[in-house]
Amino acid sequence: MIYLFTVLHVVVCFVLIGIILLQPGKGADLAGAFGGQGSQTAFGPRGTVNILTKVTTWAAIIFAITSISLTVLVARHSTGHSVLQGIQSAPAQSTPHSK
Repeated sequence: MIYLFTVLHVVVCFVLIGIILLQPGKGADLAGAFGGQGSQTAFGPRGTVNILTKVTTWAAIIFAITSISLTVLVARHSTGHSVLQGIQSAPAQSTPHSK
């Protein structure tokens, strides 16, 4: 189950990064208002922003859910022991120095 959530989490991370990079900046709407060519897109100036905004919102929600789920699953599966608990410590031995 942890592996499934980890894979989903990584995929959603990459999707979220890609979608955020595809979104136009705030200046694109201002350039379109004054007759600039900044708002010329394949889907029109408003349609793309709405689709990208909705996909970004859902990707962020899925990212938050997978983050919380992974935290809970890892906390349940951890035994709470130290990593060094099974190691037996040996007394330090002094080595003779050669002259």
